[in-house]
Amino acid sequence: MTGFGVIGAGAWGTALASTLADNGPVTLWAREAEVVAAINSARENPLFLPGIALPAGITATTDLGDVAACDIILIVVPAQHLRAVLASAAIPAATPLVLCAKGIEAGSHKLMVEVAADIVSNPIAILSGPSFAAEVASGLPCAVTLACADAALGERLVAAMARPTLRLYHSDDVVGAEIGGAVKNVLAIACGVVAGACLGLNARAALIARGFAEMTRFGVARGARAETLAGLSGLGDLVLTCSSENSRNFRLGVGLGQGRPLADLLAGPAVAEGAATAPVLAEAARAAGVDMPICAAVAALLAGAPVRDTIGALLARPLKAE
Repeated sequence: MTGFGVIGAGAWGTALASTLADNGPVTLWAREAEVVAAINSARENPLFLPGIALPAGITATTDLGDVAACDIILIVVPAQHLRAVLASAAIPAATPLVLCAKGIEAGSHKLMVEVAADIVSNPIAILSGPSFAAEVASGLPCAVTLACADAALGERLVAAMARPTLRLYHSDDVVGAEIGGAVKNVLAIACGVVAGACLGLNARAALIARGFAEMTRFGVARGARAETLAGLSGLGDLVLTCSSENSRNFRLGVGLGQGRPLADLLAGPAVAEGAATAPVLAEAARAAGVDMPICAAVAALLAGAPVRDTIGALLARPLKAE
């Protein structure tokens, strides 16, 4: 039986651990001692996934060494912390790593697979797609992409991780899966701004469509396939996160659209990845010569630009063919 390690006990890490526990024992690493204690004693993660009963097959720990011995390890930490966590984890080089963070590293503009390659020589896969943690942990059906350049490894990981309610589709387009997951977080903030500013559903639909065009332009420029971005890890995840307040990034945008202070919106243990990704994405797009006005507008809002002026500047852009 496969033993799974999950590094990161936020909502998504805990949900994955809960699902994988049906396939084999799971060792779940958390930074917070109180989270470890609650999972091991009360079978619940009240800080990140309250109200969800966790199976007995999960053992929580604050010791990364306990995870290193597992057969397959999922890394479910925020994108900007991936480098430091991998550097300290001491995972055997033969152990497959499944990266579950969705973002682009600040400073280097590197995708998560590129960050991992700087630190370790392990086989790498990417897990990405439309997946609210609470629904997955509750056993509701979900379909996601598992991207791996090594087709044989990808098939082995899919077979080990899949559940009747967690359907995995294998892809070899690692770049496409990464970029879809990173860009959709930024676009979800934009859609939240539209909702918070009461601009209507027509505006949200237009933003999703034009945002998807930005995602595709940037992805193709970075070597992704357009069909990957039209799949679960791109368009599928975009539609989900741009349509519900269950998305942390969408909720952040709603608050910005309502004029609430950014510091207040970012307070709390949960991380809205798009807040860190937006300025990095805007820099990377400019460096690559890719036009991404919506993502640039989100970066401007996060830097303190007025909502009304930023929206007005977007609407005043020159008219052109679609």
